[in-house]
Amino acid sequence: MVDTEVRANKKIVQRRYLSGPIDVSDMEVVMTDTVKLELPPGSTAVIVKNLYISMDPYCLDLMARKDTSGSTTTPLSVMIGYGVSKVVVSRHKDLKVGDLVWGMIGWEEYSLISDPDFLMKINHPELPLSYYTGILGMPGMTAYIGFYELCAPKKGEFVFVSAASGAVGQLVGQFAKMTGCYVVGSAGSDEKVNLLMEKFGFDDAFNYKKEQDLNAALKRCFPEGIDIYFENVGGAMLDAVLLNMRISGRIAACGMISQYNTEKLEGVHNLMNIVTKRLRMEGFVVADHYSKYREFEEMVVQHLKSKEITYVEDITEGLESAPAALVGLFKGQNVGKKLVVVARE
Repeated sequence: MVDTEVRANKKIVQRRYLSGPIDVSDMEVVMTDTVKLELPPGSTAVIVKNLYISMDPYCLDLMARKDTSGSTTTPLSVMIGYGVSKVVVSRHKDLKVGDLVWGMIGWEEYSLISDPDFLMKINHPELPLSYYTGILGMPGMTAYIGFYELCAPKKGEFVFVSAASGAVGQLVGQFAKMTGCYVVGSAGSDEKVNLLMEKFGFDDAFNYKKEQDLNAALKRCFPEGIDIYFENVGGAMLDAVLLNMRISGRIAACGMISQYNTEKLEGVHNLMNIVTKRLRMEGFVVADHYSKYREFEEMVVQHLKSKEITYVEDITEGLESAPAALVGLFKGQNVGKKLVVVARE
């Protein structure tokens, strides 16, 4: 056996399946009496100490009784999500004690990872490790694949990004500017709108909560129409965008956060524009594209170090704060990438 040190393990468990908007009471903090940091001979697993946990909209899908992505948590099971961790026990040939990794982990202080092949080694520990929950992790990779691979942007095109101040949107906007595009973002507060224009370099932005007519807002920002829409919201925003797309426009459907935390889904009425405007709208799951992760990582690291790309995080301290942090994500309380600090090594 390896490393028989015994410790308590704090964790966040799901109390019930979601049946409506998420609430802090849907989760609870529990503490195990003891956990043995050991692995049996012949195992290829690892045990990791979790440092940072990412708060992401897909967590609601995992908490639902029927999860369309094909995986689910169950009542009294540990919440799961992307995070940054340090290997403390290893039987895996490619991972040694002390290695820093990111990937799917439990919302807990220590996690047993039975299949470590899905963990990514962190190649640039000189940068903030928390970046691997966002700009150098799943959200950043999502922006990269959705914008460059699906939308194939060209210099001079008109780009619209919804939920633009979030972990994915803030990077899409900066990719668009680096490509030479005109980019506009929407967000849910004046503070976030200012962030888009002053920090991330968007050409224009608007607070969708202050717009009585989203179609009119988009026509104001895009009098010539939209070539590329990076879709994070769905519902009424998608409906308005369809009216404003240009011929042969592209829509990368990353997510639809307006539809996750509601009891009644909104319909979309302007779909005929996909036909008449010869649009291409494509959904994607970033996990299908991780073979391109290393090229993405090196590109973004270079731009971070040269300060061509900037990044904003919204950090909450303590594992016990994770339920409130997740609920706050759906109330628009975060400014930038939302994450929780479990431990600082």
